[in-house]
Amino acid sequence: MTYDIIIIGGGSAGLMAAIAASGGDARVLLLDKGSRLGRKLGISGGGRCNVTNNKELDELIQHIPGNGRFLHSAFSVYSNRDIIDFFEGLGIALKEEDNGRMFPVSDKAKTVVDALVSQVRRQGVDIRVDQPVAEVLYADGCVSGVRLQSGERIRASRVIVATGGCSVPHTGSTGDGYAWARAAGHTITELFPTEVPLRSSDRFIASRELQGLSLRDVTLSVWNAKGKPVIAHRGDLLFTHFGLSGPIALRCSQFVVKELKKSDTVRLTIDLFPDASAEELYAQVWRLAEQDPRKALKTLLRTLLQERLVPVLLAMTQLAEATTFDNLPKAGVQELAKLLKQFPVYAHDTLSIEEAFVTGGGVHLKEIDPRTMQSKRMRGLYFCGEILDIHGYTGGYNITAAFATGHTAGRHAADNPDPGPG
Repeated sequence: MTYDIIIIGGGSAGLMAAIAASGGDARVLLLDKGSRLGRKLGISGGGRCNVTNNKELDELIQHIPGNGRFLHSAFSVYSNRDIIDFFEGLGIALKEEDNGRMFPVSDKAKTVVDALVSQVRRQGVDIRVDQPVAEVLYADGCVSGVRLQSGERIRASRVIVATGGCSVPHTGSTGDGYAWARAAGHTITELFPTEVPLRSSDRFIASRELQGLSLRDVTLSVWNAKGKPVIAHRGDLLFTHFGLSGPIALRCSQFVVKELKKSDTVRLTIDLFPDASAEELYAQVWRLAEQDPRKALKTLLRTLLQERLVPVLLAMTQLAEATTFDNLPKAGVQELAKLLKQFPVYAHDTLSIEEAFVTGGGVHLKEIDPRTMQSKRMRGLYFCGEILDIHGYTGGYNITAAFATGHTAGRHAADNPDPGPG
């Protein structure tokens, strides 16, 4: 059997590649090893599917710290605004939530997946599920097709690999495409977990006394071994039985992973009051104690802080919980104020790459033409989505990169029946 274009992987990048590649004269086949398409897409955004982010392009790229600049060419042709127009053109009403995140009004990822799959079918793409690919076939520096695990060979002059990374493997992302990329002469940069919760063995984590505690609008900072700040993110944070999770912990995680290559633990600090200085917090605590001199310090602090934080903070400053104003040492309150600005947590690891939301690393971008997503090593071979060495924060950035690179690969493969460099 022969096709013009074969797309391997029916996730966000693969589905968009199929839509961009079809609708013209090209015969397109979409293969997926699972029983249904869009599995990871179907659980994204907490099951609501954050289809893109509405920020301006420069800011969008800043939120893709893993080689986001590589996407300038793809975004110039197919941007986040084009993604919004595309879904609205399919009849899916979208709404904007905090920080530019775009969701379907239905709040159901199934709405998005069904619309994409229906459009793929309408455009005449042949879809074959439960069809794991064993290898991509190459001959004389060109793609020649694929061999399925069943032994069947399918011919094509162009193959788009959209198999994802290693994260969330139960959705089908098990790193299959890396071996095919290596066989074509590509370099795979080191793979690592990103957008992943952090592990800590600090006493208050091990005791689980803060487990389940959620902090709103705080700042989490990562520090290097020399005591210099690496990155800081402001937002919500969650204490777990093993460490830290929540949006800002996930955003800091890739920087923690990199620092852990240099040392056994990485120091993080939580600024519990980002809009106040340590001096202002000292004055506020002192004023509370002065106004109500008979009240115990632990009782006063509960008006400022979540109750479960209070004994942890007081233990760190060695201030007795029952201390009243008459016995309150200024040095102790100053130490407490500093702690409110830099509450320390020491991370020694993250959850595994399989438990991460996103895979860091992948096919080396110097070996990919950013205008086309075509390999510079093998004619007719394209890569798109998470298999590339591109990773962003959660919030619609990774899916935007997947849609943009998928569209670019599909469009160029369809427009270039005789694949050549670039």
